[in-house]
Amino acid sequence: MTTGKKVAFHTLGCKLNFSETSSLSRLLEQDGFVKTDFEEQADVYVINTCSVTDNADKECRHLVRRIQRRAPESMIVITGCYAQLKPKEIAEIEGVDLVLGAAEKFNIVDHLKTLTKGDSAKICSCDIEDVNTFHASYSLNDRTRTFLKVQDGCDYTCSFCTIPMARGKSRSDSVASVVEHAHSLAASGVKEIVLTGINLGDFGKGLEGGKKREETFFELIQELDKVEGIARYRISSIEPNLLSNEIIEFVANSKKFMPHFHIPLQSGSNDILGLMRRRYRRELYAEKVALIKQFMPHCAIGVDVIVGFPAESDAHFQETYDFLHSLDVSYLHVFTYSERANTAALDISPVVPVNVRNERNKLLRNLSHKKQQYFNEQHVGETRKVLFEKHGKDGMMEGYTDNYIKVTTPYRLEWTNQLIDWELK
Repeated sequence: MTTGKKVAFHTLGCKLNFSETSSLSRLLEQDGFVKTDFEEQADVYVINTCSVTDNADKECRHLVRRIQRRAPESMIVITGCYAQLKPKEIAEIEGVDLVLGAAEKFNIVDHLKTLTKGDSAKICSCDIEDVNTFHASYSLNDRTRTFLKVQDGCDYTCSFCTIPMARGKSRSDSVASVVEHAHSLAASGVKEIVLTGINLGDFGKGLEGGKKREETFFELIQELDKVEGIARYRISSIEPNLLSNEIIEFVANSKKFMPHFHIPLQSGSNDILGLMRRRYRRELYAEKVALIKQFMPHCAIGVDVIVGFPAESDAHFQETYDFLHSLDVSYLHVFTYSERANTAALDISPVVPVNVRNERNKLLRNLSHKKQQYFNEQHVGETRKVLFEKHGKDGMMEGYTDNYIKVTTPYRLEWTNQLIDWELK
């Protein structure tokens, strides 16, 4: 056991990464490590990386340089998607001691026992085809809202995406096991669980993955709805083609599943959706939004969209802009397309100039701001329940309504992790 050594973590990327970082932290704490803040001096620094955009790669390098300046004798461990995709590239970054791929990240304790500073970086990776196990993970004591990973990997082949190469095939926990986790989270005082996965709607292919679905996401949410002690569930993100009408109707009638969906669109042009190899057309997306709003007029709907994909002309972008403008959605997550190695999108032309990509990003972010403002204004005067976060910043605390409107108020200890009736102003 490693008693008293300090370990610090930094997470880049998605909610799934946050849940996995939390689980890695618990593994190391069980082995005697003491968790400390990333800005503090530590014996081991663990960076859990993302590789969706170029920025994540650059940020990883920047963090390593910062640690090197502050604590040159400390161990630096890199894991996550970037570590699986480009282990050799990471191993060459000065200061990195250990690179853990997708199959090895949860064996971090064993790897650290045999590691000494000063050797060349040790790479523990494997072919992504060999990644065929599911590791349940969740964030606990880090936030009021807990991210519970129920699915991992993806069987889709979107032309812009490296995730299948970084995380392997679609596989998932069982309904019974997820329900068990929900019970123990409820017992620990957690009020809200955010269900996370890479392709959440594809839940049910078992621990090792496979073509056949053994259980369904709809079955999962029905069982979770019965768990005593959890006041709220959110579905982190779900593909429009996997968001069935029965799921929408179930959420509308549930007291525990919040009126809040996050549905990736990526483009409002059918031409571009085809080049992206998405599994739906914009018409289906519009149908899903209309159905949600029919059942839940107050529901928040978030949208992922990519700008500057190869062959996206001004006319294609205008199509996307107009489509999003017409949709009754609440906010947008806008991503600027960046080239990723070994993806099919590299063969599509013409390439959109970077300055045009950035300009389109700005236009959609402005639209998102207007959408969010309009959505918030629609609910002024209503009283809705707000779950306030544990952590206060600068004397203030934050919380979210059931339909994901952010509320900030002066910090009150007795309100932390509590559902408070709040009149929206």
